[in-house]
Amino acid sequence: MLVRTLTELKANEYGIIREILGGASLTNRLGALGIIPGQKITKISSMFSKGPVTVQVNRSQIALGFGMASKILVDVERKSE
Repeated sequence: MLVRTLTELKANEYGIIREILGGASLTNRLGALGIIPGQKITKISSMFSKGPVTVQVNRSQIALGFGMASKILVDVERKSE
C-alpha cells in the first residue's frame, strides 16, 4: 500500500482514509461529512494549482478546499506494472 495525500490522487482514483492530519476542529468537520479513517474515498476532480478538490464518499460528492484535502492521508493499492 502507498500512503498519499488526497491532493496527490489522480481523478477517479480511490483509496481508504488512513489518517487526518489536523486538530479536533478539522477532524470533527470532516467527520460530519462522512470523511473518517477507514472510509473509502474517491477523488472526482480538482482545479489547477491549489483550487478545490471534489471527492465522493458514501454516494455523496463533496468539494473540499486544497488545504483540507492535503491533510487527508489515504492508503492506495500499488498497481503492478
